Amino acid sequence: MKTYKHIFFDLDHTLWDFETNSKQALLQIYTEQNLIEKGVPVFDNFYNRYVPINDRYWARYHNQIVSKEKLRLGRFLDTLKEFGINDVALAETMAQSYLDLSPKMTALFADAVDVLKYLQGKYTLHLITNGFVEVQWIKIENSGLKPFFEHIIVSEEVGTQKPDKAIFEIAMERAKTNAAESIMIGDNYNTDIVGARNAGMDQIFFNPKKKRKREPVTFEITTLIELKEIL
Repeated sequence: MKTYKHIFFDLDHTLWDFETNSKQALLQIYTEQNLIEKGVPVFDNFYNRYVPINDRYWARYHNQIVSKEKLRLGRFLDTLKEFGINDVALAETMAQSYLDLSPKMTALFADAVDVLKYLQGKYTLHLITNGFVEVQWIKIENSGLKPFFEHIIVSEEVGTQKPDKAIFEIAMERAKTNAAESIMIGDNYNTDIVGARNAGMDQIFFNPKKKRKREPVTFEITTLIELKEIL
């Protein structure tokens, strides 16, 4: 088996449980803003409308169609409009509350810490994450992940984002390594797996929902504990 020296992890949906943390933050906002009386009688209805709207805004942001500010406000304003609520001030309050609350949530995927402790003794670990600098650093520090990683590369900070191979090259340069000694672990086939492949790196596709993939990957896992069998 190939010998790796450096392991690069994705953050959201791979180590940090984005779905659980985001939903918890949104529930708190829903309650605090008393959306029941404003015309949103059931939280799950709000959440189920918000998720695809948020996904669309992130796709547009990644494609440089909307700004960071438009993403942060628009996803809440558009969700409220789905319930007939056209209230910019309320959307702005919810947007700010979400930025304050969600990064401070600390739910991680099962076995994340155990696996990181295991790997830390054998490899040098790094993070490559798409997202906003201030938000991603709060997540990393509050959830106790920071001590595991030698280098943390946030897309906004370096001016490029996955799947652009440039961000992987920046990460390897900072780690003073090369693609032959490196492997990328992430949940997003397009950004993590294809991006790493284009940079010449092997990949481990973390695929708990067993999503279809277009091309073979170096390794595929459905739980993080399986990393102990590979690495």
